[in-house]
Amino acid sequence: MPAGQPEAGSIPLTYVPFRNAHLLSIAVSWAEVTGASKIYIGAVEEDGPGYPDCRRAFFDSFERTVETGTKAGTEEGRAIKVITPLIDMRKGDIVKLGKKLDAPMHLSWSCYSESEAACGLCDSCILRLGGFEAAGMKDPIRYR
Repeated sequence: MPAGQPEAGSIPLTYVPFRNAHLLSIAVSWAEVTGASKIYIGAVEEDGPGYPDCRRAFFDSFERTVETGTKAGTEEGRAIKVITPLIDMRKGDIVKLGKKLDAPMHLSWSCYSESEAACGLCDSCILRLGGFEAAGMKDPIRYR
């Protein structure tokens, strides 16, 4: 198993069933009400083996569902696109991009087990730490 990766093909304990669909459903409702035409989500296909709703196929399908289930599919509607700018990136490349953009990575959080200091052991922490390692950077958050 490569460093910074949970075991391939296993669904991690941090899996939240259909999480991205819930988040996107709320965002689509607001987009339709406010007239927004794009929704951005930071999903990464690299997570796909353990998190099925992080795959490109999921987002393509969800976008078709949005078109079918909103005014977007009618004459008076406007298409709402789901934009996934990070989908094809590796975690290390995302960390490097964050540094380049001066993103406040010290304010981000990935751990599903702890809230004061990250556990460093859950699948989400392992993916995060692997990304920082691949980028050659130290993760700025505190680990226990």
